[in-house]
Amino acid sequence: MTTEKFNDIITRQIEHCKSILCSKAKEYATADRLHNFKVAGALQGVSPVQALMGMMTKHTVSVADMCMSGETYPQELWDEKITDSINYLLLLAALVREENHEQ
Repeated sequence: MTTEKFNDIITRQIEHCKSILCSKAKEYATADRLHNFKVAGALQGVSPVQALMGMMTKHTVSVADMCMSGETYPQELWDEKITDSINYLLLLAALVREENHEQ
């Protein structure tokens, strides 16, 4: 793969991640963008980071299953799973920064 093609894939992926995170904000969050992880953590008696990890694990297992199955999947399904995984890591970065009182 050429550098140009690779860079194009990365750029499109990042833009797609941002688009999904922004559109999901209306659906899943309050004024506090990390609200759901804080409430999920409180309900489970764990930290918001631990709650996110639990939610992210489902997506990680799904990606692992796809990678290990030897089957062929449509590009759209790969894109969805990869985007979800990246977005959970971005949300984790925000939670960790908030916990460490960084802005």
